[in-house]
Parts: sequence; C-alpha cells; structure tokens
Amino acid sequence: MHSPLRILVVEDHSFQLIAAQMVLNQLGYYHLAQALDAEEALQAMQNAATPFDLLLCDQNLPDMPGLKLIERACASGKVRAAVLFSGVNDAELAALASEAESKALPLLACLSKPIDGRKLTPLIAQHFPDREAGLAQA
Repeated sequence: MHSPLRILVVEDHSFQLIAAQMVLNQLGYYHLAQALDAEEALQAMQNAATPFDLLLCDQNLPDMPGLKLIERACASGKVRAAVLFSGVNDAELAALASEAESKALPLLACLSKPIDGRKLTPLIAQHFPDREAGLAQA
C-alpha cells in the first residue's frame, strides 16, 4: 500500500484556507498541514519528519511572494512539487508559470482562486500516479 499524499496549504485568508481544506478533504486527502504565511510554512516544513509531496501556495502572502516560498522550499528539499494559486488575471498567472519554469521549479500549475477540485484532481493524478485519494484517509 502506498503512503498517503502529504500536502501543505499556505493561504493568508482563513476562509480561503478552510475552503481549500474542504476541497482537498472532498477529494479524499486528509494528510494536510496548513500555514497562514510563509514564515509559518517554513517552520512547518522544518518541523516535518519527511518532505511534503505537494505545496499549495497563494502568491500574495503577507511576508513573501508565494513563488519565492516555493523556490526556497524546493531548494531545501522540503517539498516535491507545488501548485501556485492567486486571484490575479490569466496573463499574470502565465508570467508566474514562466518565471517558475525559468528557475526549473517543480511547479505543476498556476491556478486561479478559489481552488477547484476539478483542476487539482488531474494534476495530482498525473504527477503522483502512485498515490490515490482513497489512500489518504486516516
């Protein structure tokens, strides 16, 4: 049996953080950690016994841009892959994706808020084929 997917969600708006957790729970993912800013996320990564499989991160955090957090997390080996989400327009999302690609970051996608399970499911299935949502239940 494969181990459950470990996901860290970083969002500074508590209502959107709760909404993201609800979407992930509905998809069958229960091994979730959360942070309200980059500092809290970096602390959670530091304290984790093993790296997170996936970092879901808002771009507009109060203490650091989300893409910078992803860069730091990946450089330290604390996450395997990331999804960046934001309320910006599609052109800005494309620019962020291009910047991530130029830095060779394992960014799976830049998505518009709110987090949509219909967009996350195929990303997770494609990049983590050995993991199934049902396996994440505790």
